[in-house]
Amino acid sequence: MKAITLKSFGPPENMAIGDWEKPMPGQGEILVKVHATAVNRADTLQRQGKYPPPKGASEIMGLELAGEVESLGPDCKKWKKGDFVCGLLPGGGYAEYAIIHENLALPIPKGLTIAEAAAIPEVFLTAFQAIDWLAKLKQGEKILIHAGASGVGTAGIQIAREKGAEIFITASAGKHAICQQLGANHTIDYKSKAFEEEVHRFTQGRGVNVIVDFIAAPYFQQNLNALSFDGRMVMLALMGSPKTNSINLGPILRKRLKIMGSTLRARTLDYKIRLSEDLKNFAWPLFESGKLKPIIDTTFSWEDAAEAHHYMEANKNTGKIVLRIT
Repeated sequence: MKAITLKSFGPPENMAIGDWEKPMPGQGEILVKVHATAVNRADTLQRQGKYPPPKGASEIMGLELAGEVESLGPDCKKWKKGDFVCGLLPGGGYAEYAIIHENLALPIPKGLTIAEAAAIPEVFLTAFQAIDWLAKLKQGEKILIHAGASGVGTAGIQIAREKGAEIFITASAGKHAICQQLGANHTIDYKSKAFEEEVHRFTQGRGVNVIVDFIAAPYFQQNLNALSFDGRMVMLALMGSPKTNSINLGPILRKRLKIMGSTLRARTLDYKIRLSEDLKNFAWPLFESGKLKPIIDTTFSWEDAAEAHHYMEANKNTGKIVLRIT
């Protein structure tokens, strides 16, 4: 088969479409002919040699797929050849064919295109895990979602909206409109304002109950200060820096804060299956009714994967970047 391969770790230009051994589905697995995948920050880090795939996973980049079931491994009964599915992968999505466990594969929601389905798994599972499973956001609570116009951000805004939360986001000013359309109540331009001060202004000094963060060290003190009593913060990335020199940890103790970190890629198969099923029960009726929608910024041919990576690394996208596999 054809797949996007790496000549060596480094810039996007090191990627090229080349030959790769076509995988064979094992026990409980299905082989999917991939029609579309999507670009994630994890892909750009893997390309640079900073985020290797979990042991046993495909070395090919790509954490999600949408496509058509090609063949079934032993004892697979949930799907049949020709079914259209989408789902989360530990790797392997940048290819003509990919393997996925039959219980990780999800039906494409009715009314959605293949490209839209490819834009669901990674960001909606990540956002749902952070907001529902970890932070346990409740109706009427206040949540601050950093990088509100990102793939996870746009998914998180919609999930928080459906849970009846009051939503704060940070994003550059030009991306505020889409966040407001999706349900954000308060938008903060992180380039011109200190989000901690804006949160306290909007909440009369009480702070927010939940923060979803990707930036880490540069935001850590402000995040602690912006949380309310019994607040919860879920850290999903270290985009700013993993290290900080001086932090006042007093708010953690004084306000009884919970600070959680999470990645999804290296979670156990059982965990990801349970999370996928839980998301499906929550989100699929909302996708099919139009209340939830994957937000796609741009669709590239996989022949232009380098351009797609440059586009993401320049922070140009609002929502997802999809790769069409031809």
